[in-house]
This record gives sequence, structure tokens and C-alpha cells, in this order.
Amino acid sequence: MNPTASTRPPGRRGRGRPRKDVSEQHDIRQQLIQAGTIALTEKGFSASGLDDILHAANVAKGSFYHYFRNKEDFGSAVIESYARHFNAKLDRWLGDEAYPPLQRLRHFMEDAKAGIMRHSYRRGCLIGNLGQELPILPASFHQELRGVLVGWERRVAACLMAIFDTPSPACSHICLRWAEFFWIGWEGAILRARLERSVQPMSLFSDIFLEMVETECGLKDTAPIFSPPS
Repeated sequence: MNPTASTRPPGRRGRGRPRKDVSEQHDIRQQLIQAGTIALTEKGFSASGLDDILHAANVAKGSFYHYFRNKEDFGSAVIESYARHFNAKLDRWLGDEAYPPLQRLRHFMEDAKAGIMRHSYRRGCLIGNLGQELPILPASFHQELRGVLVGWERRVAACLMAIFDTPSPACSHICLRWAEFFWIGWEGAILRARLERSVQPMSLFSDIFLEMVETECGLKDTAPIFSPPS
């Protein structure tokens, strides 16, 4: 045996704690992001205390600053993670070519209704929640949130474009406008659903939006969108 060789147990560096391997570090970071996502979808950014998030993630406070510089950096990571997850969900529903375009959009909305009921109306849309806090959010969040919404609008617009056999620049323009209108209304419908603890506002918006597009595209006979009560 080399008498100068270290006899420290493998995995230790001097008197410090064992280094966490890369996968363990990734897991802890994801635990924090997951706990942050739940907190921000339920309570928003300003009302979500760091101590509560750490407790939910079962992570020591000192470890937090190993993964994030501050709460702003953490919030940005949560937004990015949420957007990545939601983009995949939109791509799955809106890209399902087994169904006509408007049916794909309806499937997405039905899934969202099931989700908000499953969580007893506690959780809303993280992007919509943060949008209501803009005056008190870090300035860096503003562009991030806008970028996420623009990505969602493009996905809905692409789905709506599939309605047309021969899409034109005019079709592209109107589909982008419809998609922007969709997210403005859908986020409001989610907010109202949480307020009333009912998916009825989401159903109302869903039915009217789809009927509007069907009528504009000539997919159904022209009729009043708002039917009088019988």
C-alpha cells in the first residue's frame, strides 16, 4: 500500500459532507420546482412563502440557495418548467390527427375541466395567476409570461389552421386572432370557475368559442351564438 495514499472513505472530500451526485441534485431541484408549481397555481407568487415551499418539498432552507440564487430565480425556473409541461400537453391534444381540429380543442378543454375539478378548484393556471400579480412581480417575469402565452396562441392557431383545406395568409391572420381571443377568454373562464367552484364558466366559453369558429368557417348553418332561453 502506498503510505502517502489517502485513507478517507470513498465519496468524501476532507471533512465536508458527501457530494450529492448529479441525479440526486436534479431530483432535489425538481422537488423544489414541483412544490413551487403547486404553490403558485394555488396561491400565486407573492402569497407563496419560501418556508412553506421548502417544507412541502422536504428540503432544508440552506439547500435552496445551492439550486437558486433567490426567489426570483426560483420563480423563473417554475415558469419555465410549467411552460414545458403545458406545451407538451397542448401538443398532445391539439396534434391528435385522429380527430378534427375543433374536436381536438374541445378535448383539451374537457381535460382542463377534469383537472380543475380533480384539485377541488384550488389550482388555476400558473401563467394566469401570475398575470394578475404583474404590478408586484419582478420585471423579468413580464416578458417570460408574455412569451409563454404567445407560444400557446401559436399552438391553438396551428390547430385552427387545420380546418382549412387550402390555408392562406388571410386564414393565418384570422386564426392567430382567434387564438389570442381564445386565451384571453379561457384564462378568464378558469378564474371564474375557481370563484364559483363550478366548471360552468369554462363550459360556457368553450361552447361559444367553438360555435363562433364553426359559424365563421361555414361548418354549420348561421345561427345566433347566444340562444334565448327556452
